[in-house]
Amino acid sequence: MKPIQVGLLGIGTVGSGTFNVLKRNQEEITRRAGRSIQITMVADLDVERARSVVGEGVQVVNDARAVIANPEIDIVIELIGGYGIAKALVLEAIAAGKHVVTANKALLAVHGSEIFAAAQAKGVMVAFEAAVAGGIPIIKALREGLTANRIEWVAGIINGTTNFILSEMRDKGLDFDVVLKEAQRLGYAEADPTFDIEGVDAAHKATIMSAIAYGIPVQFDKAYVEGITKLGAADIKYAEQLGYRIKLLGITKRVEAGVELRVHPTLVPAKRLIANVEGAMNAVVVQGDAVGTTLYYGKGAGSEPTASAVIADLVDITRLHTADPLNRVPHLAFQPSALSDLPVLPMSEVVTSYYLRLRVADKAGVLAQVTGILAGLGISIDAVLQREADEVAGEGATQTDLIILTHDTREGTMNDALVQMQALPTVLAPIARIRKEELA
Repeated sequence: MKPIQVGLLGIGTVGSGTFNVLKRNQEEITRRAGRSIQITMVADLDVERARSVVGEGVQVVNDARAVIANPEIDIVIELIGGYGIAKALVLEAIAAGKHVVTANKALLAVHGSEIFAAAQAKGVMVAFEAAVAGGIPIIKALREGLTANRIEWVAGIINGTTNFILSEMRDKGLDFDVVLKEAQRLGYAEADPTFDIEGVDAAHKATIMSAIAYGIPVQFDKAYVEGITKLGAADIKYAEQLGYRIKLLGITKRVEAGVELRVHPTLVPAKRLIANVEGAMNAVVVQGDAVGTTLYYGKGAGSEPTASAVIADLVDITRLHTADPLNRVPHLAFQPSALSDLPVLPMSEVVTSYYLRLRVADKAGVLAQVTGILAGLGISIDAVLQREADEVAGEGATQTDLIILTHDTREGTMNDALVQMQALPTVLAPIARIRKEELA
């Protein structure tokens, strides 16, 4: 049978990994797919470097549109990244009747609805396993493996850079800025790490998982996004003393009023498996009504781990290449005509519990003032930790840290409480607020 011919747009880290793994495991992959899958054309601005990767027998060009225009190409892999030219090329490939494989979570999180609609109209597939959590097959699990379940919530460590930074802060007791510089030196963080440390990358991925879990359109603009830049070593230490670890989580949850979609630092009980995911590793926990809790763990980035997901998509498309489009797995797991209009809730309506750290004057009555404000707003306290002043600020200090864990409350109510507590003359610094999830 004629091989499936693939055109590759961009042969950087993931592209070269995809080419090498496909070549190395060609026989095994063919046995699984039923047909040979071959990258026969590559587009990259650095033609010489691309040729050094692919060698003889593969056509290398510097114009991605030449790949799309080639009638012999069945599948186009987009590994350029970003929202700009990548979007144009993906839509052009779809219009030309090509199936598309992409690792571009930013593109799908922002423009996924348009891209999937175009693919549906043209009868082609857009596969994107590599867009979320690298080599972990979480998209396939949500779209197919858990299809019998009503998904209740998904929570994931889906950005390796921030998880490495938080692990180092906990292990070495260092502040964020110090660890970020070390992460950049080691290559875990980019020269401009904004998308990672501000939570944007994780929010792109959480948006895609939320759409698949609940059959709603991709709606990145409605996600709540908060990064790790304001976390201090003190909060990580106090969390540990209380039996928690702090992780940057992407969380999406089905509740009565709609869907929660949020990324932020989160206290997680240290006994949970996900709390013990360290370094640059990724992990996603999914709660389904029938299966209960499942955990997916592995490398969330890197040349060959991500290539593993790209090639899995190539195999899926090859298997379904000749199938009736109506019998393929829908892009967002649910049939396009059955997508839900469940609203994504504003963060003020989200209900969760909280860790609060207040730097307060070391005098009588302060705790009563703070707890009085919480009680007045109906916020129940789970635990209080008050440090000795000399432990916090040295001998003879006149200020100390007050740590409070609350029970579940509405975010909007907690915002009101923070305004009132911050206004107290005995509260001497901005209050640290970190959300807490039991993930039970």
